[in-house]
Amino acid sequence: MMNRLLAWAHARMPTRESLARNRLIAPLAARPELWRFTRRTVPRGVAIGLFIGIFLMVPGLQVIGAVLVCVPLRANIPIAAVSTFIAIPPTILLVILPGAAAIGNRFGYHADLSVITAMVERGASTAEWLAWVRSDAAPALAIGLTLMAIVVAALGYAVAACVWRWRVMARRRRRLHVRGGA
Repeated sequence: MMNRLLAWAHARMPTRESLARNRLIAPLAARPELWRFTRRTVPRGVAIGLFIGIFLMVPGLQVIGAVLVCVPLRANIPIAAVSTFIAIPPTILLVILPGAAAIGNRFGYHADLSVITAMVERGASTAEWLAWVRSDAAPALAIGLTLMAIVVAALGYAVAACVWRWRVMARRRRRLHVRGGA
C-alpha cells in the first residue's frame, strides 16, 4: 500500500525542468540540495514545516514561510511544504489554539479557554477571532505557540531522523539477507 502511494505521489510531482520554467521558483530549482531526500535534509524539512505550520497559522503563507526558511538552512522544500499541513482548520481550532492558550496561561498570562470553545461552537467570524487575540490572549498565545512549535519541531526532527535510520537499516538487512542466501 505504501509503495503504491509513493508511486502515485512521485508520478504527480513536478519535475525539476517544469519548476525551472516557472519564473518564481526558478532560482530555487537550480539548487538541487533543496530538493534531494537525504538523511539530513528530510528531518530539517520536517522540523521547519512543523514549526512554521504551528507558529504562523495563516494558510497559504505557511508554505511560503517554510520555503523561505528552507533556503538558508538547506532543508528539503517538498517535505517542509507538506509538513506545514499539520495546521489545518480542525487542528488549529481543536488542538493548537487551546494548547497554546493553556501553555501561555501557565506563564501568568490569561487566555480564557472557555471563550475558544464558545467561539468555535457558535462559528465566530474572523473579526471576532482577531478581536479576541488582540485582547488578553495575545501574550498567552505568542508564548504558547512558540513553545509548542519548538517542541513539536524537535520531536518531528527526531522522529524523521529515526524513521530514516530505520529504513536504511531495514534495506541493509534485506540486502545482506539476499546476498547471504544466494
